[in-house]
Amino acid sequence: MMEKLIRLLNESGVDAWRIHDLKTEGTEYYFIRHCLDQNRIKNTRHVTLSVFMKNDEGASIGSANAEIYPDESEEALKEKINELKQRALLVHNPVYSLNKPKKAEEIVRKPFSLRKTASDFITLFNGIEETETEDLNSAEIFVSEKTERLITSEGIDITETYPFSMMEAVVNARNKDHEIELYRMYRSGTCDQKAIRDDLTRTMQYGKDRLNTVNTPALKSCPVIFSGANAVTLCRYFLEKTDAAAVYRKMSTWKTGEPYSENLKADKVTLKSLRLLDNSFANRAYDSEGAPVREVTFIDEGVVKSWHGSRQFSSYLNLEDSFIVSNFEVSGGTHTEDELRSGNYLEAVEFSDFQTDSLTGDFYGEIRLAYVHDHGTVTPVSGGSVSGNLNELVQDMKMSSALRQIGNARIPEYIRLENCTISGSGEEE
Repeated sequence: MMEKLIRLLNESGVDAWRIHDLKTEGTEYYFIRHCLDQNRIKNTRHVTLSVFMKNDEGASIGSANAEIYPDESEEALKEKINELKQRALLVHNPVYSLNKPKKAEEIVRKPFSLRKTASDFITLFNGIEETETEDLNSAEIFVSEKTERLITSEGIDITETYPFSMMEAVVNARNKDHEIELYRMYRSGTCDQKAIRDDLTRTMQYGKDRLNTVNTPALKSCPVIFSGANAVTLCRYFLEKTDAAAVYRKMSTWKTGEPYSENLKADKVTLKSLRLLDNSFANRAYDSEGAPVREVTFIDEGVVKSWHGSRQFSSYLNLEDSFIVSNFEVSGGTHTEDELRSGNYLEAVEFSDFQTDSLTGDFYGEIRLAYVHDHGTVTPVSGGSVSGNLNELVQDMKMSSALRQIGNARIPEYIRLENCTISGSGEEE
């Protein structure tokens, strides 16, 4: 099928093309409590074709894509290619070319076993310590080995095989009056038993505390400590601001050689890409467009150094060696955990949804569980919200020197922002 598709593309008159062929072999397990409800074996293949056509006498280019099915006839493939050509001609982007073939350093991977990795997840799940009031409601485990092949009209033909695992878990906590659920999702290469066990144990404590909260007081302005997935959300702001697409579209006004903010008085961010991150699901030698993934520092001690991103927007900024980032790191700050926890502050651990707007820098989230630290007294609270603007608060941002890996990110374990806005849920405003 692939040879036939390539032949038809070369005969079709398209200006450029790209084929992404993804094969997945895996196993899935679905648990209710600790009883296996069902399991299945998965063996799938998805082939995606992208066609590029120049128009306006070569001054602009457009693209269109569609999935190709293994059993499609030659006539059906010709018809689909012609349809993609017509759709691509309706798009008018500034002209750019696809990546040229470049050799990347090979990634040496450890031997991988579907059976052993699945067994590690199940052993982990069944070994979590539960109580009469906190336990695991359910879990879904997905373990797979993926083989990606990328072929382009520019001569790229690369194949990578890598592990990808995911576990979704629901923690239940209850008392005589209420019962709540807390959802967690973990993505990795293989099973990181210690990291998941520690997080689920912490989540059970959060569930217990959530049942004993009072209304969040109207603190107005207060330091807030973020950790876990919420800290990743804050760190991704720096990754998004250094994306070539954001720079080209004027969604980022940052400039190379300049600090990302004036009057940086506390910890300064250093942001870099990582080719390899222990047990990450995103360890790749090449990005999805065939560019070699490298270790590059995009922000160095608060100063913007370079951009990253897709071939299209990188070419608009005249970046020849750019790529789409897979793993990234925001280096640790200068503070210990005890130093960050000094004074009075709010520690926010659970939101209904926590977001950072990469255009404006605004962040916000409705509090499901936080801890008010007031002169040594710790009170769990819920309701109300936390909000602020990173463009402003980054000047006094403090980060822990200790790092924590979450998925494909390695970031400071704790991030403290001063003068966040806290809207209370109590009667007194």
